Amino acid sequence: MRVKTTILALLALSTAMVACETNTNNTAVNGDTKEKAFESAIIPYIDNTVVPTYRGMADNALLLAEACAKIQQAHADGTLSTDIIAEAGNYWKESRRYWEESEAFLYGAAADYNIDPHIDSWPLDKNAMDDLLADINAGKSWSIDNNINYGLLGFHAVEYMLFELSEDGTTSHTHNVNYTEAELIYLVAVADDLAQQCVRLEAAWAGIENISAEKRSLLEEAELEPSINYGQSMKTAGQGGSLYKTYQEAAEELVDGCITIADEVANTKMGTPVKGAQGDANGDRNYIESPYSLNSIVDFQGNIISIKNAYAGSKEGDASISDYIKSVNAELDSEVMTLINESYDYIGRIQEPFAQHLSDKEATDAIDKVNELVAALENVYAELSKN
Repeated sequence: MRVKTTILALLALSTAMVACETNTNNTAVNGDTKEKAFESAIIPYIDNTVVPTYRGMADNALLLAEACAKIQQAHADGTLSTDIIAEAGNYWKESRRYWEESEAFLYGAAADYNIDPHIDSWPLDKNAMDDLLADINAGKSWSIDNNINYGLLGFHAVEYMLFELSEDGTTSHTHNVNYTEAELIYLVAVADDLAQQCVRLEAAWAGIENISAEKRSLLEEAELEPSINYGQSMKTAGQGGSLYKTYQEAAEELVDGCITIADEVANTKMGTPVKGAQGDANGDRNYIESPYSLNSIVDFQGNIISIKNAYAGSKEGDASISDYIKSVNAELDSEVMTLINESYDYIGRIQEPFAQHLSDKEATDAIDKVNELVAALENVYAELSKN
C-alpha cells in the first residue's frame, strides 16, 4: 500500500510515485520523510556516540600522559614502583577501549588528518623498536616529527613500554622498573603526542569551542587545531558548508564505516594471523594487535561495540539507523542486531593470548560470524541507497 502525503498527490499519482520508494515490506517512504528519518538518527549519533567516545578517549589519554610523566619523575627520584607503572597501564587500557569503540567512524578527522595511522599502526615492529631504544640510549638524536615512523608511535609504542609478556608469551604483566632515563624521555614524548592526537579528534567532532580550555591550549601550542567541525557538518547535511549534500549521504557514510571495521575485524585483525597459522601465504601469524597487554580480544569486541553504537545508538531512546531499517525491512534489522550480538559473543570465546589460539575453532567461528555481519551491513547500505 502506498502512503498518501497530500490530497494533491491523488491528482498527480505519477508524481507521487516518483517521490516515493517501495520497500521490502511493501510500504513506501516519501523522500522528505526519509531525509527526516536520517536527520533524526544522525544528530544523536554525533552528540551521544561520536563526541562522548572521542572525549572519553582524550580524557584518558591525557591521564595516561600524566601517568607516564609520573613514571619519569619517580625514576628520577629513585621511587619508581610497579604500582606507578600499572597506573599508567590502566589509563592506556581505558583510552584504548574508547579508541576501539570509535573505529566504526574512522572517516572524517581520523582519516583526513592521518590520525588513525599516527596513533594505531600495528603490529609494532619489535626489532625496529629495540633498535630505536638502543639508539636513544646511545645518545643519537631523534624527533617524533622528523625521524620516527608511525609504527613506533601511538598506542602500541606506549603499550610496549608499559607491558611485558612472560617468556612463554602466555601472560602479560606490568613492565619492570629498569627503564633508562633516555627511554622515559621517549615514553613521555610518545604519550604526549598520543594525547594531542586524541584531543584533536575530540575537537574535530565536537568543535574546538566545545572542548576544555586546557585542551584548546594544548592544540594551539602544537598547532593542531582542526579546520573542520565534522560533527556540525554531518548534523547540517544539505546546508552551506556541510560535507554532505543530504542526510542520506551522511547515513550511508555511517553504515559504510560499520562495514569497513567489521571487514577489518574479520579479515585483517583476526583473519590475517589465523591464515598465517594455517600456512596461507597471504597470512602472517605475527600480525597481532595489542599483543603485549594481551588486549587483542578486548580490542576486537570494542570494534563490535562501535558498530552497535553507530547503527543502533548508544543511548536508550535515541533515534538511529536501526530504527529506519526496522521501518522498511524489519527482518533485516533483526538480522543485523542478532549478528552484532553474536559477533561480540563469538569473539569473546577466543582465549588470550590470541597469538597462541589462532588454530582454535573459536577463532575461525568468530571470523565466519563477523563476515555474516559484514554481509548484513552491506544489505543495510543497499537499503539506504534505494531511490
